[in-house]
Amino acid sequence: MALFPLTGCAGASRIPVKDGQLTPGSQTKVFLAGVSKGAPEPDIKLAVRDAAEAATDFSWLSKGDAVFIKPVNNSGNPYPATTSPAAIAAMVEILKEKGAGKVIVGDMSGVEHLRFSPTSLSGSSRVLMASSGVAQAVQASGAEMHCFEEGGWDAFYEDFPAAGSNWKRGLMMPNVLKDVQHIILMPRCSRHILAGSSLGMKAAVGYWRHDTRLEYHRDAATLQEKTAEGNTVTTLKTKQRLVISAAEKLLTTFGPDKGYVFEPDTGLIIASDSVVAHDMVSLAWLLENRCMIPASERDGFLDTNQVVPRIVNHLVTHWLGGWRPALSSETMSKNNLNTIWDDRVLNHSYEILGGVPVILLASANNALPEELKNRLAGMTAFM
Repeated sequence: MALFPLTGCAGASRIPVKDGQLTPGSQTKVFLAGVSKGAPEPDIKLAVRDAAEAATDFSWLSKGDAVFIKPVNNSGNPYPATTSPAAIAAMVEILKEKGAGKVIVGDMSGVEHLRFSPTSLSGSSRVLMASSGVAQAVQASGAEMHCFEEGGWDAFYEDFPAAGSNWKRGLMMPNVLKDVQHIILMPRCSRHILAGSSLGMKAAVGYWRHDTRLEYHRDAATLQEKTAEGNTVTTLKTKQRLVISAAEKLLTTFGPDKGYVFEPDTGLIIASDSVVAHDMVSLAWLLENRCMIPASERDGFLDTNQVVPRIVNHLVTHWLGGWRPALSSETMSKNNLNTIWDDRVLNHSYEILGGVPVILLASANNALPEELKNRLAGMTAFM
């Protein structure tokens, strides 16, 4: 693939040129709302509203419909290690105003905090949501909270990714998704010790029962590709309407639970009806801000080392399935993310989800600097 440099805050960017491997897809809008550093919660909620209403007219929502909001609550740590409670509350309020009959917010936390099998359960997503502040936001906004493990091992159904995927079996998804008409995905913008980043597509892991997560981590050579493929299951392709991230704070190193929290002078709310387009911009925003943090925080051993994530993945596989699958698990390679074009999750998504979106960035409020929008447009432009 031919590559040419692009100068920007994150350094030289590499732009893929059509060569028969990747082709441009359709024009896709991504809306950005600016948020001032240290903005109070009402301003953040207003920016979420601006971005959401710019990204969709909600014509898909009929009065009385049930909507599921999927945040990221991997741990009990506060935003940006988990999804912004203020953003969740804003989205619930919007949906109820637009006529939703029921809004459900749910997730299942990471295996380092919760162990789940057909015969046992330790840890609690509900407790972790309370610790992160998500539970309080859900309750105060009048939504219902749903923690997948609480229904037991049989409260899941098998859904299937696109043909030709790296998955050996279907993915076990929570039954609650059968009971809703629509899904809103609300990830965060974060570094991740294994995958490189934790954005929209990576958030799908939170749906999966632990046998699906075991395959994901055991067959680790294709972990990034399976991340993209997990977003092709029928449920998500037919029900997911909007992807929206509060990213006025970012977890810029290590991840998914700990790292250097950076708050830029102007933060962003990122919204699109395309998870791929959303993640292209979200990753560009993560890289943009990684170059702004103190030099001492940028390249720590745990953040960039290739051996550490391999060891961690073996440990995660052990937690999910015991020592036998851990010892036989494949070796994974972490993405070295210098530009968005280095990301294997995104690169595979282009192949299976219709090409590289031609990103059309648009302002959703008047707080977004034009220069910032243009810089992100350059970092996400496919040529």
